[in-house]
Amino acid sequence: MGVKRIVANVATKDVAAAKTFYQDVLGLDMLMDHGWITTYGSQERMSIQISFASEGGGGTPVPDLSIEVDELETVLDAMRRADFSIEYGPVDEPWGVRRFFVRDPFGKLVNILMHLSHD
Repeated sequence: MGVKRIVANVATKDVAAAKTFYQDVLGLDMLMDHGWITTYGSQERMSIQISFASEGGGGTPVPDLSIEVDELETVLDAMRRADFSIEYGPVDEPWGVRRFFVRDPFGKLVNILMHLSHD
């Protein structure tokens, strides 16, 4: 037996509100839309992970979601242009990531991160 996928579900009365944050800014594809549920994702192969935390690192609150991107500054600029308020960072953390926290349209705290290269 093996886990094939992990899906994060966010309860909301307004599923369409996800489009700007998750599709327009983050660039995820809409994979499914049944009206009462929309699913955004990517065909890129990703590792399965689930984290359990007592804090978010560096004394920050535990984020609801963590999303790794390949161009953090581009995403940060897009979040600002779309009027999403940055709540923490951007900052280079001692454990090797650059990240910022932002709230999605549903009030979920999202950790947007990029691993720093060690050239």
